[in-house]
Amino acid sequence: MEEKYALELIENGKRIDERGFKDFRKIEINRNVIPKAEGSAEVKFGDTHIIAGIKIELGEPFDDTPNEGVLSVSTEFTPMAAPEFESGPPGEDAIELSRVVDRGIRESKCIELEKLCITPGEKAWCVFIDIYVISHQGNLLDCAALAALSALLSARIPKLDGEKVIRTEYQGKLPVVFKPITITIGKVANRFILDPTFVEGNVLESKLTVCIRDDDNICALQKQGRMGLAIEEIEEMVDIAIEKSKEIRGLLK
Repeated sequence: MEEKYALELIENGKRIDERGFKDFRKIEINRNVIPKAEGSAEVKFGDTHIIAGIKIELGEPFDDTPNEGVLSVSTEFTPMAAPEFESGPPGEDAIELSRVVDRGIRESKCIELEKLCITPGEKAWCVFIDIYVISHQGNLLDCAALAALSALLSARIPKLDGEKVIRTEYQGKLPVVFKPITITIGKVANRFILDPTFVEGNVLESKLTVCIRDDDNICALQKQGRMGLAIEEIEEMVDIAIEKSKEIRGLLK
């Protein structure tokens, strides 16, 4: 019944919470919420609540990128976040969210991974981003990506004494040079919707997630949903994403 009501409202040019179709819910960003992490942040889009933590470990670079550090993203859908989430290994939704967030950070060149290499082919810093969904009330991708970026911006590299990592001292901030913003635009009833609630997300016909760098370059795209999108629709959705990314990026200053 809620979904039917939400769809009827959208068809009549309205939303459940009376927002405009291109309006976000209230966004809150708090950094350094996990004292023992190298970086952390919690982000809320309305009642959607996600925490991201950064752990920086000493490890080996990959064989195909011997002069770079390592980046890894993982996501946990905590059972308290939504009734359908269960304990155990990450499901398909959690894996997909991790990959989309990872792609946006990696393809935007957000982190200067070359500066995380200590000895080429032998030793490098490994940056682990752990995302925890605390409350799922819609638009997880945008919220998770913003939480990951906010955590990266607060992250510091531990001091290295030989082979020993000293976590109570730091040698500098993580080399973050770009701030990629992820914007998801949903489509239903021939209307485009930003920041869908949980109920609205269930009635979307399709959605396009766009990751935009500071210079307005598109660095990642992800299409979801059962219905296709025309080229003209994709172009309009991308334009909306670029415009709204500036609004979100302004919250990070």
